Amino acid sequence: MTVKGRIVKGVAGQYTVETVEGGIYCCTAKGKFRKERITPLVGDYVTVTLNNEFGNSIEEISERKNKLVRPPVANIDKLIIVISAAKPFPNSTVIDKMTVLAEKNSIKPVIVITKTDLTDISELYSIYKSTGYDVYTYSDVDKSDLSELLSELNGCVCAFTGNSGVGKSTLINAISGDLQLKTGDISDKLGRGRHTTRQAELFHVNDAYIIDTAGFSSIDFVDDNILLSEDLQYYFNEFNEYIDSCKFTGCSHTGDKGCKICEMVENGVISKSRYNSYLTMYNELKSIKKWQL
Repeated sequence: MTVKGRIVKGVAGQYTVETVEGGIYCCTAKGKFRKERITPLVGDYVTVTLNNEFGNSIEEISERKNKLVRPPVANIDKLIIVISAAKPFPNSTVIDKMTVLAEKNSIKPVIVITKTDLTDISELYSIYKSTGYDVYTYSDVDKSDLSELLSELNGCVCAFTGNSGVGKSTLINAISGDLQLKTGDISDKLGRGRHTTRQAELFHVNDAYIIDTAGFSSIDFVDDNILLSEDLQYYFNEFNEYIDSCKFTGCSHTGDKGCKICEMVENGVISKSRYNSYLTMYNELKSIKKWQL
């Protein structure tokens, strides 16, 4: 018998699939996926063959509307990028790579700043608010944005992602009220969090689907998410208004004469932090040629 469903968890080659009727089955993936270098991901819609004697197997993976490699998820509507105001302190390049990867995959980035009771977040808040993204705040003493955030999630498949220790699981527990995901402490020696989520897992929360993902400390452009350096400009929202106003066609916005983007950075219209992230990413990507993609 075959059934259709969605992968809600994957660990060491074992996948938990929830069917449209609400049944839950543990499955393995057919060997053909390994030959085709396709890895089933949380969020994938799949067709499963149920066989009690030989085990359940994933036969087909439906076409994805998008996928991310890190976090490893598919068919996402919104990427909730959780940033800690302190301990661990924000890494702007990692954060901005996440917004770029979301934009490239037609996923809406949403920013949540946590631990806002520990330090002044006005500059950090302003940086991401100026991009046009929705920005929410959360702390143990100020949960006033939770209801608005919940409204943001409703009706969507949302992956929560961020550096280790930023408080993703704590935030999801506050939103859901009953999941009680395991949370961790911050290492004083390393200044970053200890991993408490080991894999991506999808949960029902009211009218939303939430995916909690493992923490990380760096992000790379790999596989389908590799970009050409000349295309990077289109994934920074705040550049859009000025891209066609540079003096010379094909401006790289890396200090060229007559660059409107550079002018806007100098005038404080575009955040220097975001622009520096652009330069870092541009330099990482400039050696990649179109024929390599």
